[in-house]
Formats: sequence, C-alpha cells, structure tokens
Amino acid sequence: MKRLLSDQIVEYLERREVEYIFGLCGHTVIGLLDALDRNDRVKYISFRNEQLAAMAADGYARVKKKAGVVMTHLGPGIMNAITGVANASFDSIPMVVIAGDVPRYYYGKHPHQEVNMHSDASQYEMLKPIVKRAWRIDDPEAFPEILDKAFRLAESGRPGPVLISVPMDVFSEVIDDELFARTFKDSRETIKPGLAPSAARAIVEKLISAKNPVVHAGGGVLLAGASKELADFVEFLDIPVSRTLAGQGCISDKHPLMLGQTGFWGLEFTHRYTANADVLLGLGTRFAEADSSSWYPGVTFDMEKTEFLQIDIDPTEIGRNYPVSIGAIADIKEALIQLLDEAKKLKPEGINRPEVREDIKSNRDGFRESNKDISEDGRFPMTPQRILRDVKEVIPEDALIFTDVGWNKNGVAQQFDVTLPGTIHHSSGLATMGFGGSALIGGKVAAPDKVVLTLVGDGGFGVNPGALATAVEQNIPVIWVVMNNAAFGTIAGLEYANYKTKFGTVFTTPDGQPYTPNWADLAKAYGVDAIKISSADEFMPALKKAVDSNKPFLLDVPMENIVVPTPGCWNINDIYTPKANVVNGKVRRNDQGELVPPNHSGSHK
Repeated sequence: MKRLLSDQIVEYLERREVEYIFGLCGHTVIGLLDALDRNDRVKYISFRNEQLAAMAADGYARVKKKAGVVMTHLGPGIMNAITGVANASFDSIPMVVIAGDVPRYYYGKHPHQEVNMHSDASQYEMLKPIVKRAWRIDDPEAFPEILDKAFRLAESGRPGPVLISVPMDVFSEVIDDELFARTFKDSRETIKPGLAPSAARAIVEKLISAKNPVVHAGGGVLLAGASKELADFVEFLDIPVSRTLAGQGCISDKHPLMLGQTGFWGLEFTHRYTANADVLLGLGTRFAEADSSSWYPGVTFDMEKTEFLQIDIDPTEIGRNYPVSIGAIADIKEALIQLLDEAKKLKPEGINRPEVREDIKSNRDGFRESNKDISEDGRFPMTPQRILRDVKEVIPEDALIFTDVGWNKNGVAQQFDVTLPGTIHHSSGLATMGFGGSALIGGKVAAPDKVVLTLVGDGGFGVNPGALATAVEQNIPVIWVVMNNAAFGTIAGLEYANYKTKFGTVFTTPDGQPYTPNWADLAKAYGVDAIKISSADEFMPALKKAVDSNKPFLLDVPMENIVVPTPGCWNINDIYTPKANVVNGKVRRNDQGELVPPNHSGSHK
C-alpha cells in the first residue's frame, strides 16, 4: 500500500520510541507538522528560535541517553540551529536534525530561501563540519534506510548529531509501505566493543605496580553510564580519581577517592596528584586545553614524569595530546568491568592506600573551610558562593542542574558537590552562552518527576530568553536562577586582570551607570512566575517557593562579580600578559630542570 511519506516518517519515529520533536515551523516542514498533528504518540514542542530547539533536544538527549530530534525550516532556520547542533557535537550528544529544504525541481533557480552560493540546494553542507554525517534526500524511496542509518550513527561510537536535509516536496510524496519493512527488523542499538583481553591485563599490571597511580575521568564515563563500574574499580585498587569539567558526577564529588577537577578551574591539591603520577589512566577524556592547563608540563600533567594509558570509544582521541604507552578503543563501561576482573585475578586482596584517602579528606575539609565565610556572607548583591550554598540547601539531591557559561559553570564545577551521576550538565566543549536557559526544557520533559533548574548568568540568559514562552505554552515547570552581575562577568574579570579595564564587558547606560533588565518583570510578561531578589536572606525561601510551585519560575538574583579562583594555567592569560616563566606556550624550567612557578609574573625573556 502507498501512503504519504510524512506519515510513515512519524510512524517510524514512534516505533523508535521518539517522544518529542523540538523545532520551529516554516513552509518547508508543514507537511511533517500535519503528520505530527495526526499522531498522538510523538509530541511536537515549538520554540521561538531554532537554536533554543536544538539545545533543548541536547538537554533531552543528555538525560535520556538517546538521540534528541530537531526539526527546522530551511535557510535561516537551519542557520539558527547551527550553534545548538555544534554544542551537541562538541559534547558528544546524539541528535538527529531533520531540516526542510527547497523543492527538488527548483534546485538552482533561487527558490525562496535557497542556499546555493557554491552549489545548488547546498544548505546541508553548512553543517558538515559539525555533524557525523549529512544527507540530502533526493530520492524519497531512500528515506527509510537513511533514517535507520542516521539514528544508528548518532547513537553509536562517539555519539553526536547527524543531519537529514529534506526537500519540502519529498514530505508530500506517496511511497510504498514495503520500503519501510527493513526498519521493523533493524536493531535499535549497536553493541559497543570491550577491551582486548591482553590490553586489559597490561593496563591493570601497570596500575598495580605504580607507586602513585591516578585515574583521570572525562565525560565519556558518564556517556557510557559507567559511574558504578568506575567506583568499583578504583575502590578495589584504592586509586585516586581526578575529573574534567564534563566528568563532574562521574563519581560523587564527596567520594573518598575523588581528587576534584583539573585544569584552569581545577584545584592545586588535585594537580599535586595528577602532575606527579607515575601512571595515569585517562578514561573518556580528550585531555583538552581547559582541563589540562593549556598542556603546560608540570602544571596539571607532566609527560616527563607520567606514563599515560588511555581508553576511549573514539580512536582519534588516543594519544592526541599526551603520548600513551597503551591506547585502547573500548566502551568505558565494558572496559571497567574487564579491568576489575583482571585486578581481582592479579591482586585478589586488592590495595589499600589509607594515607591517600586521609590526604584527600584533609584537603577537601580545608577547601570547604576556606570557602565557608564567603558562602555564608550576607552581603547584597549576593556572593556567588552564597547562591550555590542556598541552592544546595533547597533542591533535592537528584535534581537536574543545567549550567550556562561563566561563574555558574566554572564555579559550580569547582565548588558545588555533585553526588549523583547525570544530575549536572555543562556546555563543556563549545561553552555556549544560552545553553542552560533552554537545555533545561529538554531535561524536564525527559525527567518530568525531577526538579530541573538552570544556573545561568544574565549575559547568557539575555542571549535568548525565548524558552520562557515554550515553558508557558507547554506548561513545563522549570526554574531559571539568573545570577545577575550586570556583565559578561568571566570576560570582564579576564580583561581587567590583563588590561585593567572592563570595556565592552559590563552593561551600562550611555552615562556609565550600571544597567540590567528586570528579568523578573520580563518573565512575568511571558506568563512565568518570577521574583526579583532584594536581599541575601530572601533567596532561599524564594527558591523553595519556586520548587514547590511546580510551575515555570524565574528568580532574578543580583550577584557580586567575584572571579572564580584559577589555580591552573591558561595560555590565554600568557598571551595577553606574558610571564617570564612562559616561552612559546611552554612553562620555562631553570638550569636545574626545575619548573619555574607558573604564577611568576614579568616579561618574556
């Protein structure tokens, strides 16, 4: 029997257990919208901007561990979506983007909104650098196979977005049901590889024989759902664990073996272990710049002292930034199960390092004590540390937090203890302003029984507050905590530290007076309940009210612009303000081969 392709697409999505499509309408996709309107299983969530839709799909995918689906119009629609799609790509989040395009029979004739500067109907090429694969459907009969390929590719290996660009006339084609027959038989999952047995044994042998081993955990641990396996393995051999920004929550920040975050916003205590490890096992991490202190030797890591081992699902990441003696391609969850099995064979009694656990506890307690006064400070505008303390006090342990970019991400990752895996979500790779304010919508529909909130700066929230409308239209009860310092605060601090000016980074009127919109009034205009906080003591009860309301709620929280402590190094600073110990991107050593302290100031020599 022959039927509309648009109906069969929606039925395919239903069989695939796609619950939501996030998107924005346009004349090229109304055929698909018509089919969605006639289906009561796949729900469409409309946004006022395609970037918001893509970021909401990203948030959904992070919580559900399966591809979020985005629908966009052609031209400006797909262009608006690019940043959200790239954000998912950089953080390895599965996504399927279905974009409308010009009719096939008008390719190259300048039909309305066609992208054809270098080739006809070429909008799909814009996303090629940021997706795992981009298809353009020129033959409607090919659509069923491409759908299967798209979802499989998005969710397998290192996850990421894919694009299907669909000429609008294709949605209205009538094709035979039989063409979809294969999709009833295709499996929904791709089995991921484990370690080669010889690699598992060799890795464990090196960790057991090491004097100062460290496991460095990245976001790949969470993507693989391997938190329990990581805890079981490191507890058996008593190996301390450092983590990246994306790896926060891989095991509890309060775990007795958790050293904390590395890199620019890491901790000096953590670096004392990672920079002096004799063997370090990287799990699901790219050893990226921010997490590795711009790769300055001896700051976060030191290849002269450390033998690196690395396991990742993506072969291109093995040995990218540090040479490895053992590099292995494997799913992190499967790999950790194998490593523990090998460890029990080689060292049945396990290993105890009570001095390491005591050192971690002592330093953690010391860090909390050093932060206590500012976390309890009653000044107004509030300190960001006080905001985090009050949030921790109010929300349940299993609440989902989506951060944005700035203090609300960097400070949270450094100073806010996350105890359950999958409860904190950062824009790590692309570090996109506006992520938190829209991704929480997808997070809430993925986990409707959880409290879901975003910690977002006023700069990030102001990029596009349009998600407020979607929350009201769909009655999605999420909470925006706008940490309002009337500035792009992180960049203001960076510029001031290097140039003693904040030009272009703080929000002012023409006469130089501080300026910030009343975000609470704006939210109320959208129909969102909102409170503008007027004292430090008002924030906690207001947040409790927001949580209890079970409605979309915004809190506008004036905040002092306090710079996040940055114990690590960042080459950006050394470009702007050269230091005597940094030459051509490398930390200088003295004549005895000792590392010159990285905070030593001066000029290049």
